[in-house]
Amino acid sequence: MPSPFPGMDPFIESQVWEDFHHHFIEGLYTALVPLVRPRYVVRVEERIYVEHEPDERVDLIRPDVTVLESRGGTSETTAAAAVALAPVLLTLPMPERRREAYLTVRRRETLQVVTIIEALSPGNKRAGGDGRREYLSKRESVLQSEAHLMEIDLLRGGERLPTVEPLPFADHYAFVCRGQRRPRAEVYAWPLRQPLPPIPVPLTGDDPDRTLDLQAVFNAVYDRAGYDYSLDYRRPVEPPLSDADAAWVRALLPF
Repeated sequence: MPSPFPGMDPFIESQVWEDFHHHFIEGLYTALVPLVRPRYVVRVEERIYVEHEPDERVDLIRPDVTVLESRGGTSETTAAAAVALAPVLLTLPMPERRREAYLTVRRRETLQVVTIIEALSPGNKRAGGDGRREYLSKRESVLQSEAHLMEIDLLRGGERLPTVEPLPFADHYAFVCRGQRRPRAEVYAWPLRQPLPPIPVPLTGDDPDRTLDLQAVFNAVYDRAGYDYSLDYRRPVEPPLSDADAAWVRALLPF
């Protein structure tokens, strides 16, 4: 069954985002290959980083207890204190290894990167997080190159991508930053209630843009993944919706 919503399904973000992101990248790949062949090839590539807890400091570690060599023997007070204690089991903050997939469009003959296509993940938008620092660092490198950059943000939560001027108010965004037009970027912005728009994919030379139908990709992913029965539409939407959008969502659901 198709999604009950005309565009992005707001229940995906908090329930199945990692699964959706994986399938969405695959869907973009499947849709893009017929549009650019045979002059270009499309590749799924991967970025790996380590995400630490927000309050975890990795640059400076000091011990809470320092053990020094004693010049004397063990005192009676120390010996009396050496009684058996039952341990308490606690959870330590652990860094998490993250993998993020993205697409590259390359010239077939030279494999030169022409366009990079990113679908943002929650880690890319977490304020102060390793994933955001890693992503913005890579973004800066791409913006200093000749490659085009496309960024698709289907997440309502988290920090938005930085721009000099304020972004137009919307729920979802797509950025198309052409190498020859830096630092200007085409920003597509749309609300939850609208379908995902078609987005131009820039190529090289005199080759015209190819149009990527984001809504068609979303529909195929939603159907293939079976989100119509696996999503729990009785759970609250996260991040919370405005009162008007929450009423609109409830009106579209069959219960």
